[in-house]
Amino acid sequence: MIIYRKRDYEGFLCSLLLPAESRTSAFALRAFNVELAQIKDSITQKTIGLMRMQFWRKAVEDMYCDNPPHQPVAIELWKAIKRHNLTKRWLLKIIDEREKNLDDRAYRNMEELETYAENTHSALLYLTLEMLDTGIRDIHADHAASHIGKAQGIVTCLRATLYHSKRQKVFLPMDICILHGVSQEDFIRANQEKNVRDVIYNIASQAHIHLEHARSFSKNVPVKAFPAFLYTVALEDYLYKIQKVDFNVFHPSLHKKSTLLPLYLYIRSWKKKY
Repeated sequence: MIIYRKRDYEGFLCSLLLPAESRTSAFALRAFNVELAQIKDSITQKTIGLMRMQFWRKAVEDMYCDNPPHQPVAIELWKAIKRHNLTKRWLLKIIDEREKNLDDRAYRNMEELETYAENTHSALLYLTLEMLDTGIRDIHADHAASHIGKAQGIVTCLRATLYHSKRQKVFLPMDICILHGVSQEDFIRANQEKNVRDVIYNIASQAHIHLEHARSFSKNVPVKAFPAFLYTVALEDYLYKIQKVDFNVFHPSLHKKSTLLPLYLYIRSWKKKY
């Protein structure tokens, strides 16, 4: 769980603000997601990545047969499944989407990035909703979760741009890059020309639109679902910061841990807003 706290610090902070009976399960779910996410960065051959994904696919199937593998994260996730009757489909969808993403190529368009985000980040939120108050099943909460997950996927892609460009890789949607006449080489060289910043502006704007959509459902979303959506605070914080530096995705300020984030999260939690 220490690795999870390091690799998903914001998710860890958000999980701390969940009701006590959901917290341990949320930690297990986030740790499971981190296990899958780090496979891509830790392999040199796709075959090895596929084998690890298959391990987790079989592990999930075995968990639902009450026979989890002797692996710390798997055992904790199995307990969460038993405690909250979590939907197996969402766990398998996350694995399937992470497996597809082992291919080292840019997203063809924004829709492809949003599909990836829906099947990973939104799926995590659907599962988190199932952990709250004996399971929140509400169409408005699901709509909000879908949009928040998409916003999170887009922001995660933006935040990883510097990390990937240093490794000669670019995953930003190609259709938006082509629209502004920007090549992958521009990002690898950390070009900060206006057309490069325009690409980032377009992508960040899409994340902002999803956040606004999610909040448009807030009057109809059960209040007990709100703790699942606190990640909006971290997304809002990043989008504000990137606007402040005129959409220069390489600016050093974007890669520092936000010291005030725990306070912002607590205030939003106290106000029962997302």
